[in-house]
This record gives sequence, structure tokens and C-alpha cells, in this order.
Amino acid sequence: MRRNPHEIYYCRMSSRLGTLLLAASDQGLRRLQLSSELPKPAADELWIESRSHLLECEEQLQAYLRGALRDFTCPLDPVGTDFQKRCWQALRTIPYGETRSYAEIANQIGAPRAFRAVGQANHANPIAIIIPCHRVIGSGGALTGYGGGLTMKEELLRLESSVRQGAFRFAAAI
Repeated sequence: MRRNPHEIYYCRMSSRLGTLLLAASDQGLRRLQLSSELPKPAADELWIESRSHLLECEEQLQAYLRGALRDFTCPLDPVGTDFQKRCWQALRTIPYGETRSYAEIANQIGAPRAFRAVGQANHANPIAIIIPCHRVIGSGGALTGYGGGLTMKEELLRLESSVRQGAFRFAAAI
């Protein structure tokens, strides 16, 4: 017996970062990706284009990118492992305009040796910007990988903290 598919509503949003893809279940935002390409839906998902389902989130993102919003209130529904969800919850506690290292996040979630796994959880973050993985940097202060590229990561950090361009060091690995 086949179950009814979960409806996932999506829209594309133009922003100063380029075109973003937003997708949500009835429970909240599931995906905010830094490209407009639709991912391959899971077998139990039906993707439906609907800007009206994502209007609140889109408005909050535009306000954030203008520097007029610091805290997102739109409901979230990220899909991941329990470990990933613990990491993502820890990311949401990093204050606007501040950064943390992978090691600090690992300590915060009670897994002090798991800083590499924290990096992998960041990489798997399905809700960029709102779950602020861009606020995580290397222990030495270096900017490390970001799905939208290090230039976008620096731009987001600059937006939040008004630091001058070039204030961060770049690193290729975690």
C-alpha cells in the first residue's frame, strides 16, 4: 500500500546573493539553498511551486539581507540525523554578528572530539543563512568552506558585523 506523498512547497527568490531556492513542508522551512536548482525529491515527496506558502520566509530573508532583521521567526523543519539536528540547533544559538569555531560547536553539543563531524553537519545544513553555518570559522579565525563559496560567507559575516573587506583569512579545509 502506497502512502500519500508529503507535499513540499517551493519558490525561487531573487536576492543580492543571487537566486535562492526555498522549500517548505506544512511544518516549516525545509530547505534554503544558495542556488535555484530543484533537488531530486525523495520518493515520498511531491514538490509544488507556491510562493504564497513561503512568503513570510522570503520577506524575512529580504529584511535580513537589507540589514533590517537579526532574528528569524519563520518555522523550520530541517531533515537530518539526530547529530546533525543537534549541531544545527547549536548554530542557531550563535548571536548575530558573532562567530564560533567548529571545536566550540563540538564542545557545546557535548562531543568535544567531533569537530570534523560538526564540519560535515554544517556542510549538510539544508537551511543556509537561517541556520547560520556561515558563522562557523576555523579555530585560528580562518574562513573555511561554505556552500555558496567563501566570498559569500565573507559577505554574510560582513553584513552582520560591519567588518572591513579582507578582515578574514581564507583556508581550504576545516
